Amino acid sequence: MGKGGYPIQIHVVLPGETIWGIAQAYSVNPQTIIQTNQLEAPNNLVVGQAIVIPIIGSFYWVQQGDTLFSIAQRFGLNYLTLAQINGINPNLPLWVGLRLYIPPREKTNAEVNIYIEPTGEAVSEQLLNSAREVGQFLTYLAPFSYEARRDGSLVPMPIEGIPEVAQNNGVKLMLVVTNLENGQFSGELGRDILQSSAVQDVLLDNIIEEAKRIGTVSDIHFDFEFLPPDQREAYNNFLRKAAERLHSEGLLISTALAPKTSREQAGQWYEAHDYRAHGEIVDFVVLMTYEWGYSGGPPMAVSPIGEVEKVINYALTEMPAEKIMMGQNLYGYDWTLPFVEGGQYARAISPQQAIAIAREHNAEILFDTVAQSPYFYYVDDEGNNHEVWFEDARSIQAKFNLIKRLNLRGISYWKLSFAFPQNWLLIQDNFNVVKR
Repeated sequence: MGKGGYPIQIHVVLPGETIWGIAQAYSVNPQTIIQTNQLEAPNNLVVGQAIVIPIIGSFYWVQQGDTLFSIAQRFGLNYLTLAQINGINPNLPLWVGLRLYIPPREKTNAEVNIYIEPTGEAVSEQLLNSAREVGQFLTYLAPFSYEARRDGSLVPMPIEGIPEVAQNNGVKLMLVVTNLENGQFSGELGRDILQSSAVQDVLLDNIIEEAKRIGTVSDIHFDFEFLPPDQREAYNNFLRKAAERLHSEGLLISTALAPKTSREQAGQWYEAHDYRAHGEIVDFVVLMTYEWGYSGGPPMAVSPIGEVEKVINYALTEMPAEKIMMGQNLYGYDWTLPFVEGGQYARAISPQQAIAIAREHNAEILFDTVAQSPYFYYVDDEGNNHEVWFEDARSIQAKFNLIKRLNLRGISYWKLSFAFPQNWLLIQDNFNVVKR
């Protein structure tokens, strides 16, 4: 699978391969590959590890059964153009192993958001540095979160340094307002706010005041979760009122939506979220298309592409594509086996951590072609078995292909602080990031 099979320069490490050999195959300096992928142990690659090769365009190695026409079709090119670029006779058969250069594809426009969640009393320098590193690839940075209270006040959150990072990178802030209380989403808190017009007025006043105080804010993002099902229309009405107020101040309004696949989907996470109404009222939505694999559940891909696509396809029946941002996890999970319901929770890890764990335990990274997600197994030093699912260049490219095929507005990541260098290389390769 290493040298072919992907529509851009993603290389999957095969047994016995070295950085030097891979670099030679693509005519790239090994140091460039090491730096762009932030490879921590370049002399000890993991079999199955996906690496992004930083070249303009990509290479494809001819495989058994390939024709010039089939390869050209696969990459959306005219076969005569492909022959001309590579200086080959279009009437002669190709030989297996021939390296063909594929020119870069056209980029599409997309908005990119990432949530940023400071912990403690202040924003850490480490978190600000993470924001600086990815700022050029962002439309929005979303501080998470301002908690709404029953009297319409907002619990202040640490934000020092975030507006400056945003401004320096041409990024707008998306202020996230939640019904979180004591670390949990509270349906009753939500109900109290949604049942009082006076409280809503105070809340909107406070939101607008905070947005003006901070500056660089372009969007107010409501993430009200686990609302009682009977609050569906009350939430819609609140959003209508909020949209009117916020638009009059020159601000956008957006919402986070639970991942539904039908209008009447049962369950408290879903019922009060009315896709059709949100699609009409707000400027855009973020679909929370992740957490199929979650810390308290059995091991599986966090955002299997089939499940993600089902949610987006339902959303497209209720609202236009240009209002939809696909939610995407930047993390994976490490489960201790056997999985026991209500037992030990899986540990959240970054893609970089996942590769380090695989390397440390000499595990081969496998790829589930149905879920479009990498995974592996290992045994820890205490003899416990583990199963890890995470994201890599292949899984994220599959999501980008979906965004482009369905003409979505863009992508929204949960959350900053999970290191995944390949993601940002691929953002750059696939999209012109919209700056507001």
